[in-house]
Amino acid sequence: MADVLKYGDKVHLQNGWDNWNGGFLDTNSGDPNAGGSKYGVSTAPTSARATGTGTWEITSASGKAIGAEVITGDVVYLRNLYGGDGGYLDTNSSGNPGSKFGVSTSPGKDRAPGSGRWRVFAETSSPIDSKVREADRVHLLNGWDNWSGGFLDTNGGDANAAGSKYGVSTSDYTDRAAGSGTWRFAKAKA
Repeated sequence: MADVLKYGDKVHLQNGWDNWNGGFLDTNSGDPNAGGSKYGVSTAPTSARATGTGTWEITSASGKAIGAEVITGDVVYLRNLYGGDGGYLDTNSSGNPGSKFGVSTSPGKDRAPGSGRWRVFAETSSPIDSKVREADRVHLLNGWDNWSGGFLDTNGGDANAAGSKYGVSTSDYTDRAAGSGTWRFAKAKA
């Protein structure tokens, strides 16, 4: 049985596009093209394109303590660990064609009300107990504008970011294309 995710865990997020070949969520120095952003976000072929760029810390947006288990439906912040503080995963500005909003990191938890909050929805887990585990298929809904920020999604190439695989934006659909909005967590090795 896979490990249950806990607040404070450092993780990698792998995208399900093309039978889990969508890459790993990553910060990249490419131009985020959005005011108030810290780094651009894309996927990379590996979880370790550069030190910390593909590593995210799960923190609670509702006051759950470090070490508490992550439950489907929980609201989280995802803090990137590049350089010790790569910023918080955030929606900002327009995204690729066919997407809802662009995704970047911001220096603070919420650049705008709810923009850095993500609700985790697991498709299922084994055992069925609402706990989110490594390798569970999940969708991440953005909290901007009363949860209308869209689902985290890969979409198109990212010409602005060296070493990237796909652009990352949000979509109105949990899976805009087969697996593009499906993610799975893996704990980062210490």
